[in-house]
Amino acid sequence: MGTSRCRLLRGRHRKEGRTGRSGGAKFSLSVIRFCVFALLTGCVAFSANAHGKKPSARDRSFQEFVSSLWPLVEAHGVKRETFDRAFANVRFDPKIVANTIEQPEFVEPIWQYIAGAVSPSRIARGRDLARAERVWLSKANKDYGVDSGVIMGIWGLETDFGAFTGTDNVVQALATLAFIHFRGDYFRNELISALIILDDGEIDARRMLGSWAGAMGQTQFMPSSFLIYAVDFEGSGRRDIWASAPDAIGSTANFLAAHGWTRDLPWGFEVRLPDDFSLTDADSSKPAPFSAFAGRGVQRADQASFPKSGEGRLLLPAGLRGPTFLVTSNFDVIKTYNTSTSYALAVALLGDAIEGGRGLVASWPTSDRPLNVNQVRRLQAKLAKLGYNVGEIDGMVGESVQSAVRAYQERKGLKPDGYATLALLKRIESERIGSAGLR
Repeated sequence: MGTSRCRLLRGRHRKEGRTGRSGGAKFSLSVIRFCVFALLTGCVAFSANAHGKKPSARDRSFQEFVSSLWPLVEAHGVKRETFDRAFANVRFDPKIVANTIEQPEFVEPIWQYIAGAVSPSRIARGRDLARAERVWLSKANKDYGVDSGVIMGIWGLETDFGAFTGTDNVVQALATLAFIHFRGDYFRNELISALIILDDGEIDARRMLGSWAGAMGQTQFMPSSFLIYAVDFEGSGRRDIWASAPDAIGSTANFLAAHGWTRDLPWGFEVRLPDDFSLTDADSSKPAPFSAFAGRGVQRADQASFPKSGEGRLLLPAGLRGPTFLVTSNFDVIKTYNTSTSYALAVALLGDAIEGGRGLVASWPTSDRPLNVNQVRRLQAKLAKLGYNVGEIDGMVGESVQSAVRAYQERKGLKPDGYATLALLKRIESERIGSAGLR
């Protein structure tokens, strides 16, 4: 891989999905819907063209866009033959555009997500595969220092251990998203990376299949991540994350190591807080030594001893009524694969279960009714007016929202667990803002 190619998109891999967030500029939902409506109106004309009728204006515009890419692609050393072969049967794909629309009415509680991701059947398959691939998992741990359980957890969540890696033509999907300028130039750059992969002979264009947003293979790497992090772990001469389990294992480990994985440090573990524990915002926002938490009466839920060294912070994804975790910097490394806390926790718990862990001790508050997207937007908007940093007002409860909620709770003398409930929303919405700020 040449230096000029390496310079292209060295940003971290982000996977699309309900719980993950892709990189790049963000469109508002109304703009996305307008784009979808405008583009889908060309579907009838597109279908007519398939039956020999005159191409629609949109199809002609798409082909002109593809042609306009050539100078930029050529500048990255891709051969014209590769370019033409990759786009030989590529068309604008309206179903790819439809997938960009968010579903505001859908909110999945973390316990529901965890239950689906860490199912008994997936755990059983994971244990069988961990035994079958133990040589490669051991090599990944030796070479990169990454725990086998975390590798298995990511493999299981991303593609069910390679059982389903996606059926969309990656070039067509990326070209469609680039054509509508979805998230700025992000998908155009990913398309160029995909063409570089084809030009390097890593895979044939017909086999380059993946998700609707271009995530590929058993690792679900975006093309730019493939160029930087994929490895030929079994020595076949190609980095085959589509068909080679060893390459998928090694590439995942390489990605995590490159993003700061610390050898011999756990991702974290479930803990019990004593009844008189004085929770502060700093307990969740700033790491402290394990010994400091032990000194305050915190115990591991599995009754094991704390590691002799290391530090962590508290994670309360469902507040004080749900399971509590002490997580380390390695948990944050898992989140570089997918920024969702639910995803990272599912990876960690699935990996632990595959390696024989007993599972969670505390129960989830399944009777709780999480805020819906519109309620979260209201919460974000009000907190922002009160002077708290909530990030983008997008209806998603991420780290920024949880941090803002904890800060508000601490300011009001509440236990700062960061858990956004309907009662808390009503309380925050009742706050008055005077000319001098919060009253």
